[in-house]
Amino acid sequence: MGKYTLLQKIGLYLAVTVFMTFILLPFLEMFMASLRPLEHLFRSPYQFWSNDMSFQAYMDIWETVPLLGRYIFNSVFLASVTTLLCLTFVIPAAYAYARFHFKGKSVSLGLFLGVNMFAGAVLLIPLYKLLRSMGLLNTYAAMFVPGAAFLVPTGIWLLKSYLEKIPIELEESAWIDGASRIYILRKVVIPLAVPGLIVVGVATFIGAYAQQFLFAITFNQKREYMPLPAGIFEFVGYQSVIWNQLMAASIVGIIPVLLIFLFLQRYLVEGLTKGAIKGWSTPVLQIWVKQYVSN
Repeated sequence: MGKYTLLQKIGLYLAVTVFMTFILLPFLEMFMASLRPLEHLFRSPYQFWSNDMSFQAYMDIWETVPLLGRYIFNSVFLASVTTLLCLTFVIPAAYAYARFHFKGKSVSLGLFLGVNMFAGAVLLIPLYKLLRSMGLLNTYAAMFVPGAAFLVPTGIWLLKSYLEKIPIELEESAWIDGASRIYILRKVVIPLAVPGLIVVGVATFIGAYAQQFLFAITFNQKREYMPLPAGIFEFVGYQSVIWNQLMAASIVGIIPVLLIFLFLQRYLVEGLTKGAIKGWSTPVLQIWVKQYVSN
């Protein structure tokens, strides 16, 4: 007997179809708008498809905004540095929260969630004063340092939940064999937590890629450091907006994140499922840990 009845399957697929339709339709319309000539974008009645569509806007964007390639590079660079910086702090912090018991543990975890309750705009003025006093304005650091600060709490919560599923007997086996705590973290925990690290890394990268606009227009005035979300506003003029090229540049800007997600999709699924399943094969892993540590 199946897990779901036929009626339940039909309802499930219908709900997923409706949900995905609302998610994907804006992207589909954005792509179609990038193919239409500018003078035909707002014609009435609305036409989903017409014979005058072309990819001309995708060639024109590089001439309209010559630094567009630089903006895309800046966005990928800032998101990558933010992700690496977050993981540097998230890994030891999540391990400490998953394995150690200390006073204020629950309170501090709650405070981490409280940080995410505040929008970035609320802290712009104090952040601006802090970055100015440190001489970091108009640099890459002015954007990836605040970005990492807002993403670290979420990363700690995600990775902590994953590390708690790893049997502590594995670490005890390595501890008996004389391994130090740092060695256990590097050689035992992190290799087993790679799927969870990929989940945290991808989630952090997407968050860092999406949150660049506010920090860029506030803490940076140099075009060579400008990320795509801020640089894309060069398609907006004083009296007009080049909508088809704006949509085309937005599509091009999505491609790096889409490629990363597609490349790591298998690892994401593995990380999410392992983080939810407690069925680790402890005896086999204990043997592996003993052999690994002894080598």
